[in-house]
Amino acid sequence: MKQILEAQRRAFVAALPEPLSVRKDRLRRAAAMIADHADRFCDALSEDFGHRSRDQSMLTDIGGSIAPITHAMKHVDRWARTEKRKVQFPLGLLGAKAAVEYQPKGVVGVIAPWNFPVNLVMSPLAGIFAAGNRAMVKTSEFTPATSAVFEEVAARYFPPEELAFVTGGPEVGKAFAELPFDHLIFTGATGIAKHILHAAADHLVPVTLELGGKSPVIVGKGADIARTTERVALGKMLNAGQICLAPDYMLVPAEQEGAVVEGLKTAATAMYPTVLSNPDYTSIINDRHHQRLTDWIEDARAKGATIETVNPAGEDFAASNSRKMPLHIVRDVTDDMTLMQEEIFGPVLPIRRYSGGVDGAIEAVNARDRPLAVYYFGQDEAEQRRVLDRTISGGATINDVIFHVSMEDLPFGGVGPSGMGAYHGQDGFRTFSHAKAVYRQPKIDVAKLAGLKPPYGSATRRAVAGQMKR
Repeated sequence: MKQILEAQRRAFVAALPEPLSVRKDRLRRAAAMIADHADRFCDALSEDFGHRSRDQSMLTDIGGSIAPITHAMKHVDRWARTEKRKVQFPLGLLGAKAAVEYQPKGVVGVIAPWNFPVNLVMSPLAGIFAAGNRAMVKTSEFTPATSAVFEEVAARYFPPEELAFVTGGPEVGKAFAELPFDHLIFTGATGIAKHILHAAADHLVPVTLELGGKSPVIVGKGADIARTTERVALGKMLNAGQICLAPDYMLVPAEQEGAVVEGLKTAATAMYPTVLSNPDYTSIINDRHHQRLTDWIEDARAKGATIETVNPAGEDFAASNSRKMPLHIVRDVTDDMTLMQEEIFGPVLPIRRYSGGVDGAIEAVNARDRPLAVYYFGQDEAEQRRVLDRTISGGATINDVIFHVSMEDLPFGGVGPSGMGAYHGQDGFRTFSHAKAVYRQPKIDVAKLAGLKPPYGSATRRAVAGQMKR
């Protein structure tokens, strides 16, 4: 890994400045790498998960990878323009000029997760390549088939000094995070992110952390319950809930709880009338995560929760060796239950009642760590505004879930325990660029004029007075 990094850095320095034509060519090759091998990636994804909907993979990992790359190719000329900035009076009149130039940082490390193991490699690469960088990618050990496809096909489109893939378990990941990159982006769990930050600190590597957390759904005034529950069920069951932005729990007015639960059941049944043999429904990634979810459900049951399993075909999941898990709606939850303390990352949806207007829901959200997203359903604009103003989250979607991540011109990132920094679109370009301040001094002796040149005297005192003027 050190040799790859050194080779990429040497190639980077030798090539400076990176022309936009070269950056666009890398973006084109990146898109072609995914499009040309879409079937192989889909097959590998399904193998890694035990079953993964092919149509879903095409949407989220194939199309979802090419779209941000195409967006970057279309807009990188504008993003990369030098920005003129104002200079203080009277230097502008004397010919001084100021500007910000965006330069590539160098070699960017990407530590990708298992839940969208193609998209969450390629989406960061859109910004990384647009900014003119090279990249090294550490893929997840939980998706070995997908990682193997990347390792094989990447060499056909990129020399290793432009893009290289690294595979391996936790020890390899630890060593990867300790490399002296020019920037590191990690997508994954908050607990692991703490170790990533510690590892990067030794080389003062700037880090972008895309994490998760417990993203709440608030059902507010005037919410259409049928529409709300269908959209929440869709977001919760996509990829079997294995999404950092999945709705983690719902906050529902007490008088609407019954209608919300029935709406969720109706929506889940309509989308997935069967589960075990349904090609549209994805499995839990591995036995450990399936057991974790099962244990959390049983923990909630033992502590007084009511579990409603949406199993419209009456399938026998206990007798199946499949890791497919139907939607579990959990009522009467309390804070001592594990599923209300940890990000769920699966098709388990707790329902919490609130009273006293939307401020009761806001209070419940603010009692927890800042989430990656807040989702509000309702038609009252004042209430929408109150939720947006009084909660702090990485992003928000109004009257739906997850959709803000698909808007390429919106920054995607968390805040506090749900993440650090952001990418996508122009924000990604800037994350992976160095904004260099450039000042051009006129021929006139500005230092003397500004009182900076000793011996100090009246010009110095005039300058200080000007600086202190309010």
